[in-house]
Amino acid sequence: MPTKKELSFAEAFAELEKLTEWFETEEVDLDDGLTKFERGLELAQICKKKLAEVENKVTTLKKKFEE
Repeated sequence: MPTKKELSFAEAFAELEKLTEWFETEEVDLDDGLTKFERGLELAQICKKKLAEVENKVTTLKKKFEE
């Protein structure tokens, strides 16, 4: 089994946007919807984690240059 490549913020966000568009269609299959909803939660978690990392980095940089 190939190793999972970690998605960048941009990749995760783009995939999340595609899932959102899919849910906006009129013909949504319940089983597919549940699978896609689960994937959407995973992608949202990836984005949240990456945003937190950037926020921590910005805070660290600000403190460094305030000294």
